[in-house]
Amino acid sequence: MELSLDLLKVHLDTVWVLATAFLVFWMNAGFALVESGFCQVKNCVNVLAKNYIVFAISTVAFWLLGFGLMFGNGNDLVGLTGFVPSLIGPTTDYSSLDWTVVPIAAKFFFQLVFAGTAATIVSGAVAERIKFPAFLIFSFLLVAFLYSTTGHWAWGGGWLSKLGFHDFAGSTVVHSVGGWAALMGALLLGPRIGKYGKNGEVNTIRGHSMTSATLGGLILWLGWFGFNPGSTMAADGAAIAHIATTTNLAAAAGTLGALLASWTLQMKPDLGMLINGTLAGLVAITAPTDGVSMAGALAIGFIAGILVVLSVMAFDKMRVDDPVGAISVHLVNGIWGTLAFGLFATSAGSVGTVNGLLYGGGWTQLGAQATGVLAVGLFTAIAAAFCWLVIRAVVGMRVSTMEELQGLDVGEHGMPAYVLVPSFPAEEPLTPAKLGRPVPEPAYAR
Repeated sequence: MELSLDLLKVHLDTVWVLATAFLVFWMNAGFALVESGFCQVKNCVNVLAKNYIVFAISTVAFWLLGFGLMFGNGNDLVGLTGFVPSLIGPTTDYSSLDWTVVPIAAKFFFQLVFAGTAATIVSGAVAERIKFPAFLIFSFLLVAFLYSTTGHWAWGGGWLSKLGFHDFAGSTVVHSVGGWAALMGALLLGPRIGKYGKNGEVNTIRGHSMTSATLGGLILWLGWFGFNPGSTMAADGAAIAHIATTTNLAAAAGTLGALLASWTLQMKPDLGMLINGTLAGLVAITAPTDGVSMAGALAIGFIAGILVVLSVMAFDKMRVDDPVGAISVHLVNGIWGTLAFGLFATSAGSVGTVNGLLYGGGWTQLGAQATGVLAVGLFTAIAAAFCWLVIRAVVGMRVSTMEELQGLDVGEHGMPAYVLVPSFPAEEPLTPAKLGRPVPEPAYAR
């Protein structure tokens, strides 16, 4: 059987879309390692459990409600068709996705991993003091309703897309939405015990493994090469190459911007700030990645790296406790990246066709970007606060003081993250009976 060129394109595009979706799925591992590394050892299992379970919840929520609400045919505010989709064969329920020729199941899976990313952003900001059931319930509501509603506005044929709002891979649609939800949760939870002093001092609560956090940061950097280039949803060589390069330039510049800011303000190059600087650059370039030049990507990322350091310090001064800096990375730089398209967009030196303010395009695009930022932010903040308040009233939101002090690993999950080999007094030699298994003779004793 010979393949026509059109059918071959469908197959190639599908393989590309699914391969990049797998990379975005792997970002769950990156988030788990970054967040658990930045948190205390007594809460490591809890953080890992949240990051593990959140994709399962997102999958069910998006299949039941979110996909139809976000991409189904409807009106300017919500989709009204395509709930609980069969994902087999052609369908007319999702006209907003007709621009890509891949099968509907591939479209669903690619959009699902983005929805899961928005949900997992919340985990870090509310870490070390939230009840596990409260987080699970909120994750379902976020993906099923909040994320999908504003996603319809921008990507599902809603009113923002008609206004000309541009968010190529989700600085606002994914990252700011997760960031706003995280901010509302952190505000309603309050800070961890001992984080802030009575006289306004900020007490550092060290994470337990910078090795884990660093590995997680590198995994996320890799995963973003699925996140941004994959949003072409087609094996378009020129577009993929351009987007991959602008993505990497912004990540590198974000790292260097954070290095400069951290070294200047903290007198030392803080590794945690460097990791968050990389992520800030990646978040910021996510909206404009297709429509800016290489120089523009460098500028956007560098500013993002500085912003994330300033933002972490500012939130601490406001006594908003975010153990991993998720709000500064995803909300603050999601806003910056979205607005940056209105400034740095250029039809020369990119694969885009729009010119921003700095390239002679006037204020129109920047106005559309600002409108999207404000509308999505206002809706998500109010809706997220409402959901959190209902959850707090029904099941409770914060663990007890004793459980917080002892750690959520044992209190919420009944297990520690690490089990040390038991030690015995020197006068009591280690025997097979004590260990319950044979003890091999050391190699040096043979």
